[in-house]
Amino acid sequence: MPTALRYAARSDVGLVRSSNQDSAYAGPHLLVVADGMGGHAGGDVASSIAVGELSRLEGESHGADAPRHLSEAVRRAATLLAQRVAEEPALAGMGTTITALLRSGDRLALAHIGDSRAYVLREGALQQVTRDHTFVQHLVDEGRITPEEADHHPQRSVLLRVLGDIDSSQELDTSVREARPGDRWLLCSDGLSGMVGEGTLRETLAGVADVGACADVLVQLALRAGGSDNVTVVVADVVDVGTAPPDHTEVVGAAAAQHARRTRAAASPAAKGAALGRDDHDDDDHDGDGDGDGDHDAPGAHASGRRRSPWLRLAALAAVLVVAAAAVLAVWRWGTAQYFVGATPDEQVAVFRGLPAEIGPLRLSSVVEEAGLTLDDLPPVPRAAVADGVAADDLAGARSTVRSLLEEVCPEPTAEPDPTVTAPPTAEPTAAPTATSAPPTAVATATTAAAVTPAPSASPTPTPAPSPTDDVDAPAGCAALG
Repeated sequence: MPTALRYAARSDVGLVRSSNQDSAYAGPHLLVVADGMGGHAGGDVASSIAVGELSRLEGESHGADAPRHLSEAVRRAATLLAQRVAEEPALAGMGTTITALLRSGDRLALAHIGDSRAYVLREGALQQVTRDHTFVQHLVDEGRITPEEADHHPQRSVLLRVLGDIDSSQELDTSVREARPGDRWLLCSDGLSGMVGEGTLRETLAGVADVGACADVLVQLALRAGGSDNVTVVVADVVDVGTAPPDHTEVVGAAAAQHARRTRAAASPAAKGAALGRDDHDDDDHDGDGDGDGDHDAPGAHASGRRRSPWLRLAALAAVLVVAAAAVLAVWRWGTAQYFVGATPDEQVAVFRGLPAEIGPLRLSSVVEEAGLTLDDLPPVPRAAVADGVAADDLAGARSTVRSLLEEVCPEPTAEPDPTVTAPPTAEPTAAPTATSAPPTAVATATTAAAVTPAPSASPTPTPAPSPTDDVDAPAGCAALG
């Protein structure tokens, strides 16, 4: 039987962040969640570009090519990110996660990169379909930590793969899933999965029937748990086509304003998706006034501005400078309280205080202590993470990261040899046998000689076993593990 989707999308800035860098899209054939990163000036741009490009896929014309079309759209989004960085170098380093489902008939094509997640609730059981591309997940996969330890690990948000302007980090996970009626899908940013346990997710998805109400409850659960990050969710039910609601699109988060501006005249979800995916420059000079200058103040505002006293302008400028200085001071104080594990210019791994960034020749961090190993000592995955800087909550957390790195590269310690070596026992001297006919004086002489002249014995000198620190190939920091 033909299937369709019933869906809802929600996003909230959270209780700590000052801006929303998440974006999401939900339509009859396409569901997307993107969690941007790169600071105030970059994360929202990255997630908006990604959602805008993928939204072009909205429609029914994909057939068996849906997985390929989805992968190609993600690659195009990466190209657009790189082009945007070339135009605005200040955005360098921005990136975004992507978790997307494209429905084609009774199949769902899935594409995933980063740590946003996709879950499916089927017959009461909740399954995480995607795998996080994080440093902590790598440690779990290697058996170095448990999944429970990963939930509270200080580096749980360090990403190893992300869609950005660097080609080497764009390896994409793709698969095809069954669109089975009765299934409920959840796509979410880590603002939900990092704050709400899987058991609570399952109970909420199973217990709240309406998709919109369910999405609202999930967001509220994340906020009640602390809301330390942007929270974005898409909830979608797979239903028989005859019970599906009318087609519509929902766009939330950073991409919402862009979507509202560009889809006013679009009638169908496919047309709205295409409009959302247009290049950012298409509408820069078309804001309804026909003069090509973008948004403008009302004429009265300009007129009143010309009549303002110079003293008022000077006071306003002074106020702006004071606010800017206070903001700079606050940022500086915040930065000096941050710690991370990174690499010095000569590739020595070290604990740093400050931020892993530079402004021209000025480095925004200083070395607190070196770890006693280099980037070349590390395996490829942690080497890449350390090269980018592994954030820590405090100095103790940074030292814990260093210890984890050392445990990964240092040889296993060998048992220390017993310093007490017991020489083998020396046999008791035995007098040479005498003939029965020997006189008593001869016997006495032989006995006396044997008593005063012990048999020579060599006392063996034990050879000390090599110490585990004698391995010249081990990093110097390995000695600290003892």
